[in-house]
Amino acid sequence: MDIKNIETGTDGAALIAQPGVSPSSGGLAAGVAMCLMSMSSIQFGAALSSSAIATYGVAGATWLRLAFAAIILAVVVRPSVLRYSGAQWRATLLLGTTTAAMTLCFFAAIQRLPLGLAIAIDFLGPLSVAVFGYGMTWRLAWPLIAAAGILFLAHDGEGWVGNLPGVLFALGSAVGWAVYILLTKKVGAAFKGLEGLSMSLIVAGLVATPFGLAETGGAFTLKGLVEVLGLAILVPLLPYALEMVALRRMPLASFGILMSLEPAIGALAGFLILAQPMTALQILGTALVVAASAGATASAAKTYS
Repeated sequence: MDIKNIETGTDGAALIAQPGVSPSSGGLAAGVAMCLMSMSSIQFGAALSSSAIATYGVAGATWLRLAFAAIILAVVVRPSVLRYSGAQWRATLLLGTTTAAMTLCFFAAIQRLPLGLAIAIDFLGPLSVAVFGYGMTWRLAWPLIAAAGILFLAHDGEGWVGNLPGVLFALGSAVGWAVYILLTKKVGAAFKGLEGLSMSLIVAGLVATPFGLAETGGAFTLKGLVEVLGLAILVPLLPYALEMVALRRMPLASFGILMSLEPAIGALAGFLILAQPMTALQILGTALVVAASAGATASAAKTYS
């Protein structure tokens, strides 16, 4: 598959490819290393967010993260705000609003669920796009395998983990991620470079502002702001940069399959940072979600090879 323009989602795994320039065949090992660094940045950044969420709340921490990311990227990209057409503005408004809703739901979910479970449910979004986007065929088996994995993840051997609001927030994030992928294709075609991404982050920050201000009450500390600034760099700025470089060094199909490891890395981050242990059944559940994601990506790649 040829690639001209790649746009990534806020968790870094959502890909939209368009025909054009082929990726370089060299530097595969470096590309793999960058992918692993990107996924680690996303998942460990999520795991490290607990302190910021405790200080500013879910909405407050999410708003500050989006605002810092939008400001930094705008300084780097310098989008031509006054030159965009009405169609471009509508596309970025939709994408930015989706980004804000998806991010708010995701961090609300990880506050209520183990990180590995929240990531697994969240992955149903891009998995559904990959499966249903290529027709109602045998590929429907992949979401069923992932669903079985999620059921295993949701039980710790003694009872069900998390709670219903957490699951609903994770499902909301999954829906948002699926819609984000579809909208990213439109925005990627309407803008050059990272201008569409920059504009959508600005919109996302503005949409999240009322919720963030309502929860924080405008009470900020220098230490807290520096902490959230670091989290904004971990997610999403550093993953975006790493993935863009990695995609120049490896085929898209290989990239997509490798990024399917993200639920496993999320479970590892939850264990190391949040002390969220996993039973053998939960480890099996994680493996099923990873296998379903990799399988859907590989079968989609064969469709267009």
